[in-house]
Amino acid sequence: MTLESTTTERRALVTGATAGIGAAFARRLAADGWHLVLVARDADRLAAMATELRTRHGHDVQTLPADLSTDDGCAIVEQRLASDSPVHLLVNNAGISLNKPFLRSTAEDEARLLRLNVHAVMRLTLAALRPMTERRDGAVINVSSVAGFGAVMPGSTYSASKAWVTNFSESVGQSARPFGVRVMALCPGYTRTEFHERAGINMSKTPEWMWLRADDVVGEALRDLRKGKLVSVPAWKYKVAVAGLRHAPRRLLEVVSRDTRGRIGREER
Repeated sequence: MTLESTTTERRALVTGATAGIGAAFARRLAADGWHLVLVARDADRLAAMATELRTRHGHDVQTLPADLSTDDGCAIVEQRLASDSPVHLLVNNAGISLNKPFLRSTAEDEARLLRLNVHAVMRLTLAALRPMTERRDGAVINVSSVAGFGAVMPGSTYSASKAWVTNFSESVGQSARPFGVRVMALCPGYTRTEFHERAGINMSKTPEWMWLRADDVVGEALRDLRKGKLVSVPAWKYKVAVAGLRHAPRRLLEVVSRDTRGRIGREER
């Protein structure tokens, strides 16, 4: 079975599925004929999303309430990925950012960020790839960020976590490719979601032209996955930005970095 197949037996598992890019993936895949397994912490929002998609598209939608920053939460999803009802596409979308500089952070908060943005991605990708490579069919999309290509948020550890996701996905994608399995890092720029609001990050000064629509991000991601790309950067403006982040002198990046979520103000020094 391939991702391009029109069979009604395709099944995708999406984490962080109740908002933002995760919700956009869920709606697009349901519209394209996929059965779904939706994962998020909020059971009520999961149930509402499942009802919406079942009513609109008539496909099977399962829900798995789970906190992926915990071992128990990861184990719940790992068990589903290893079950006899195969998952053909895994979208690792769940993630967080911290609205505080590392010098004012806590070990507990930083560990939670790493457990969700890095550890959970590693565990679920591994759990998905074992049956996929045995079947020689399937794909994984790990939602990363343009921020992972450079330290564009001084004092924030979010970009470091996303650098890991991108590098990890490229490396694992190369090893999975001979088995007919695709792994791709999706690296969007600023996208209109609940992400920044939930983290308490004020983005009011971000120019309107920099924002992307979640539906557009998902559409380009699925096209790039079909093309076999290891890394997807939606929108030409962010492709240009990534080229700059990869090749510009580090000193220049330090000067032009404008995302202030990890900075320490003068009053804090």
